[in-house]
Amino acid sequence: MTGALAPTKPLTVADRCDRCGAQAYVRAVLVGGGDLLFCAHHGRKYGEALRSNGADIHDESNRLNETPATAVEDER
Repeated sequence: MTGALAPTKPLTVADRCDRCGAQAYVRAVLVGGGDLLFCAHHGRKYGEALRSNGADIHDESNRLNETPATAVEDER
């Protein structure tokens, strides 16, 4: 991340890929302002081209490997 950019908020389930509408896991913050959101697939597809044009890429696709915490009740 460059020092000139403000930190971005984490992506939520409501954030959708600008290309296909799937859940977004990648945010590309553009040099001229604004951002683009992508699913993991489209983030990989367009990430290098965006980065080479100066975009700051925030990739949260590692969250795809997380499992939800399960509540374990003590059955005594």
